[in-house]
Amino acid sequence: MDVVVGQLFTGLSIGSILLLAALGLSLTFGQMGVINMAHGEFIMAGSYTAYVVQQVVSSAGASLVLSLLVGFVVGGLMGVLLEATLIRRMYHRPLDTLLVTFGVGLVLQQLARDIFGAPAVNVVAPSWLSGGVEILGAVVPKTRIFILVLAVVAVAALSTVLAKTSTGRRIRAVVQNRDLAETSGISSRRTDVTTFFIGSGLAGVAGVALTLIGSTSPTIGQSYLIDAFLVVVIGGLGRLAGAVMAAFALGLLNSFIEYSTTASIAKVIVFVLIVIFLQVRPQGLFVAKTRSLV
Repeated sequence: MDVVVGQLFTGLSIGSILLLAALGLSLTFGQMGVINMAHGEFIMAGSYTAYVVQQVVSSAGASLVLSLLVGFVVGGLMGVLLEATLIRRMYHRPLDTLLVTFGVGLVLQQLARDIFGAPAVNVVAPSWLSGGVEILGAVVPKTRIFILVLAVVAVAALSTVLAKTSTGRRIRAVVQNRDLAETSGISSRRTDVTTFFIGSGLAGVAGVALTLIGSTSPTIGQSYLIDAFLVVVIGGLGRLAGAVMAAFALGLLNSFIEYSTTASIAKVIVFVLIVIFLQVRPQGLFVAKTRSLV
């Protein structure tokens, strides 16, 4: 029983990390159809933000809380800069956005190597996140529980913004019918920038969370980018509910298959299962009857 519980929480933990990495992608792809290959580097920027903040703020607990806020702003501003300089010129040209953002990602990786060096750096977790909690006989690391809670809070906050605020209503209006939204007085240009800021900011938060479970290097974002895209595609393009289900499903599959094999074999098996699933249901878990994000 303790083994099942342990693997269950490991799967939920992996799913929560994938979800944090995929939330921003789901938002920007849902509204603008932009294939942002630099999203992984926004995650990397969040991780290095946590490292820099900890060099300034000695208290690990205060540093973590501050890093989450600063990481969101840093990731968001990087996204706005990318959107304003390159992406806005390539709307309706998804393949061009893929190639350009891939190039931007390589530039950002090299920039990180020049600033922080190639070796990985570590961020010290707060003492209140050290150790684990025993649940039904299985010991679950507190850092994993914290990331799971953080993912739930991020989804709840994003859903609330989209459903309850004027900004969210403008985003949903542009997603459903851009031309009609503009005739109603909504600035689709301003809404696109806002959406990119929120989506990229969530990538920064994901980067901060990753520092709790491993080292930070210039390629840390690339380790999660492909899985994040898989979550978005499996869940249904631009569907937050689908992204949540897909992230946790992939996490649980990885966890239980990896327990009886190895990490590499589990990765291959999960990828084959995804290919089979998309052959049967190419539209993902949720059919896009409307272009509603939620």
